[in-house]
Amino acid sequence: MHPSSLEPDSRAMREMGDLVLQHVIARTERLPSRPATNAHPPAAVADLVESFLEPPPARGGDLGDLLSRLDEAADCALETAGPGHLSYVPGGGLYTAALAEFYTRATNRYGGFALVAPALAALEESVLRWFAQGVCGLPAGSGGLMTSGGSMATFSATVAARHDRLGEDLATGTVYTCASAHHSVAKAARLAGIRAANVRTVPHTADQRMDPEATAAMIRADRAAGLRPFLLVATAGTTDTGTVDPLPALAELARAEDLWFHVDAAYGGFFALTDRGRRRLDGLAAADSITLDPHKTLFLPFGTGALVVRDPATLRAAHDGTGSYLQDIGAGGVPDPARLGPELTHEIRGLRAWLPLHLHGVDAFRAALDEKLDLAEHVHDSLSAVAGLEVPLRPDLSTVVFRVRPRDDTPAAAREADGAGRLLLERINAHQRVALSSTALDGRFTLRVCVVSHRTHHDRVTEALKIIAEEASRV
Repeated sequence: MHPSSLEPDSRAMREMGDLVLQHVIARTERLPSRPATNAHPPAAVADLVESFLEPPPARGGDLGDLLSRLDEAADCALETAGPGHLSYVPGGGLYTAALAEFYTRATNRYGGFALVAPALAALEESVLRWFAQGVCGLPAGSGGLMTSGGSMATFSATVAARHDRLGEDLATGTVYTCASAHHSVAKAARLAGIRAANVRTVPHTADQRMDPEATAAMIRADRAAGLRPFLLVATAGTTDTGTVDPLPALAELARAEDLWFHVDAAYGGFFALTDRGRRRLDGLAAADSITLDPHKTLFLPFGTGALVVRDPATLRAAHDGTGSYLQDIGAGGVPDPARLGPELTHEIRGLRAWLPLHLHGVDAFRAALDEKLDLAEHVHDSLSAVAGLEVPLRPDLSTVVFRVRPRDDTPAAAREADGAGRLLLERINAHQRVALSSTALDGRFTLRVCVVSHRTHHDRVTEALKIIAEEASRV
């Protein structure tokens, strides 16, 4: 095939596909031995970045050469697909989801209006109904929208809550979230037109949970001051610690005060597939809307998020619009995603979840999530026994936090311990077998181990614990 041809024949398609597949399989096979962190020195990173800022050529090149270039770029990165990725909240990147994505891109069906591709729209709707009803426990009639991730899901939920509770009068609308909530909650409120001064940060309890009593006091004080409380946002699995807020108490408060109750379950939501997770997520089904990130705890590729809502009509009321060029498109048998969110160009993201779920079965995902809960408990118990470290919280889900224990209770000792913690993180990651990240917890420098990837198993966690213990003895 001549490289300038935009329409390869079937033979060329196979050759190109085989070549890409060879690179993908080779990369996947190397994941256990690849550095968990970016092993390139800063100067090499700068040179490589500069080389990729060039404009495209007038004449095409060789696919093999271009794939080798792509491998260079992919190697210059945190290894987010590997078993040693224990930082932030990892996404795994299931191979079968990548196949689904390839099929979606190659068939190139438009997913904004159900009538254009009714069967594929129904496929995506089936995924959303299962997310809403089968995973989160929302009632029949609930549904939602596939999104690019948790930020867009939380934004659309905020817009729906604003429209439902405030109408067009936004000036005094007030939102309540917690200090440990994801920063996308405040960002969504700002983008939805809520004044920054009206986004209340509720203090958390000693165990890092949103305080229902403090929330209630803030709501009542604001209402007495002439403000209009309309949205309460809880978290089911905070990014910092994996902690689950007291959802039943917060749901009851939201009902009593007539607030929309949103739960950010981007990280924690799919743990409801397990018995332990379902108990820890008690109260999730009381939400009006829920953010989910299948690209976290369903191990799907980045860019796969979801918003599920108790009443999809609230999404349509807030987001629907039309144009004369759409006059030929009638209603399909399932909801139109373009009417439920801000995007009109809607890719059929649901296939990324549908194919792996139908191919592997739900039990495979449940078992993988149970394994992550087991591994987190093992990490907690093991680190609690390491001299010189303190583990302030038992994990609700699959994140364990730890830090260097100060020599005494003075501020100077805490600062000294924080400095040692920074050095500890640097030394752990320098092994390039695992990548950890840090956060600030009650003003202290705190390290995190987040076990989420479907490729992370007992062997890599054992290796991580050995590295942590060895380096902790040296700082």
